Amino acid sequence: MSFSIKNITACNGQPFFILGPCALETESFAWEMARALHAITTRTSTPFVFKASFDKANRTSVKSFRGPGPQEGCRILGEIAKELNVPVTTDIHTAEQAEIAAEHIDILQIPAFLCRQTDLLEAAAKTGRIVNVKKGQFLAPWDTINIAEKLRSFGCENFFITERGTTFGYNNLVTDMRSLYWMRKEGMPVIFDATHSVQRPGGLGGATGGDGELAPVLARAAIATGIDGLFMETHSNPAAALSDGPNQIPLGDMEALLIKLHAIHLAAHG
Repeated sequence: MSFSIKNITACNGQPFFILGPCALETESFAWEMARALHAITTRTSTPFVFKASFDKANRTSVKSFRGPGPQEGCRILGEIAKELNVPVTTDIHTAEQAEIAAEHIDILQIPAFLCRQTDLLEAAAKTGRIVNVKKGQFLAPWDTINIAEKLRSFGCENFFITERGTTFGYNNLVTDMRSLYWMRKEGMPVIFDATHSVQRPGGLGGATGGDGELAPVLARAAIATGIDGLFMETHSNPAAALSDGPNQIPLGDMEALLIKLHAIHLAAHG
């Protein structure tokens, strides 16, 4: 069943794209990235949701950058949404943040580590906003059926489950493309997170590493497999990013990648 997210339609056979930097580093940086991505997605006719996190609450080190916090971060994202007329999304980590974010944010994202937190799912569902739950690195695809049942029991019918890799030994993730098929077969709208799926959690000791060059590879595979949305973090200078730099796709590569992904979708799903 399709549903609207501001000016785009989800689950209608055409995947939409969640794009943006990992962290909301500064207000000027957020605007720079949002305007650049808006221009790119307009040229490529790409349904676009802008993403940035106001608080990176699960960073590896206590010394790591976190962000401006919920009040300021959601204000910035809300203003971007209004001026550019695009949906926006961000993570929430507590039930209290759900209410704050719902004033400005179109899709409330539940982090993978919190995907089974019933109180957080309930708070997000009861805002009436669309909810996107990252599948925990510790869950099998069929375990997400229970998450979907929780959301539906709280009155939320418009939600997504995002595949973002499964823990494989120490400091490594793998993505099983069968997961996308199995979750969609159960009637759950599915997003694939191409950039967090190539993380190496804690792989740099005090920070998370990753194989960013593989993110476009996995994105191509997911589009061919069949998904409802694709999540890709991007940065104008990944080497200088304050969070998850090794996994983000350079902004300069994004337009060509989107063109290629659209071509794969047409070839695979026509």
